[in-house]
Amino acid sequence: MNPRRSLVLAIVLIMLAGLPVYTLISWRTSPVLPPMPGALESGIISVNGIKMYYAIYGHGAPILLIHGGLNNANVWLPEIPPLAANHEVIVADSRGHGRSTWTHEALSYDQMSSDYLGLLDHLKLDKVALVGWSDGGIIGLDIAIHHPERLTALFAQAANANPDGLLRHPTHNSAIATAGHIVWSAIKSVFTTLGGYRDLRGAVAEMWATQPNFSEAQLASIRVRTAIVIGDHDDVIRRDHTDYLARTIPGAELIILPGVGHMAPIEDPSAYVGRVRSFVDQR
Repeated sequence: MNPRRSLVLAIVLIMLAGLPVYTLISWRTSPVLPPMPGALESGIISVNGIKMYYAIYGHGAPILLIHGGLNNANVWLPEIPPLAANHEVIVADSRGHGRSTWTHEALSYDQMSSDYLGLLDHLKLDKVALVGWSDGGIIGLDIAIHHPERLTALFAQAANANPDGLLRHPTHNSAIATAGHIVWSAIKSVFTTLGGYRDLRGAVAEMWATQPNFSEAQLASIRVRTAIVIGDHDDVIRRDHTDYLARTIPGAELIILPGVGHMAPIEDPSAYVGRVRSFVDQR
């Protein structure tokens, strides 16, 4: 094994060994996900100067699932089979994440929104229901503001409209709660490309510190049917900020997911799918 990679693995194992042991509670645990199921269609498209990975599952009204920062489409593994039973489910890796490339320029939510719209154009999909987690929810808000004609509904979980919506000082226990998932994601990325992951992490951190910057007027202009969603143990997004989003977006439904934190899609997949279905499938 490459000595540099061996050193990284040793550091990670030391980090894991130092973590305290907790009772298995959904918002304190982050299971390692198995490989993705076989897709009806998958590939790489050229869009906005990058190569973007996507995959499609199932048939029916289309749902686009967008993952959070420093993650990839695999986070949606628990949701794909049940949603694909009666929907066409589209997943993709955002620029620089997972299997998608990156030109190493500064990242922006508006640019990533353009990437996803380019994917929909490639797939010849005029409209989709968008389910976004964290950064994916912010991308959803960006599209709802600037391209509402492309969405039938928006389910935005753990999203913020500006950096002030982030919690500055997560609690010690809740920070540890996500450590297993973050470290595992880092291991996978390190063993793919050490330098690439380090660069991406820095670019994403800079984006989080300075973006998004949706005004109150922009949020109030949204006419897409919207659900603003948060776990009751979310340690990343301020609860009062979530309330502000739901209050400002006309007709938005506020959904509080019980017993989960920021990473609700993998903490309680069954309940998550149920809430997505009940909202997206409303007539």
